[in-house]
Amino acid sequence: MECTVRWTGATGARSAMGYVAETGSGHVIAMDGAPDSVKSENGGQNLAARPMELLLAGAGGCTAYDVVLILKRGRHDVRACSVKLSAERAETDPKVFTRINLHFTVSGRGLAALAVERAIALSHEKYCSASIMLGKTAEISTSFEVLEA
Repeated sequence: MECTVRWTGATGARSAMGYVAETGSGHVIAMDGAPDSVKSENGGQNLAARPMELLLAGAGGCTAYDVVLILKRGRHDVRACSVKLSAERAETDPKVFTRINLHFTVSGRGLAALAVERAIALSHEKYCSASIMLGKTAEISTSFEVLEA
């Protein structure tokens, strides 16, 4: 797996902190810093997601993918799945994630809560590389709700 990240450079009189990542699969992702950065002369312009937001989004995408796939393979009639991630970070550098909660909302027809709970557990414990990796620094918790579609 490869990825190339390129600084987009300064814009005008201000030094910008924008970056563009090109993934090995040929997709492009923009990143930027917050304008109210501690290092204000090097702050971003809020033109794209922060790198740490993308890390969190990647974990959400990875685990949601797993949950849907596990439910489909179990022949469950899953119709929708979303996961809301809430994270806390360390106060000092490196400001790693210290706590992450993943709240799943899964809907389907006749979808058993036990099946959803099992799919989430399998993703969390065995399949989702991103959340398992983040679990090395963060306490990860999960919760869920099942809606009838």
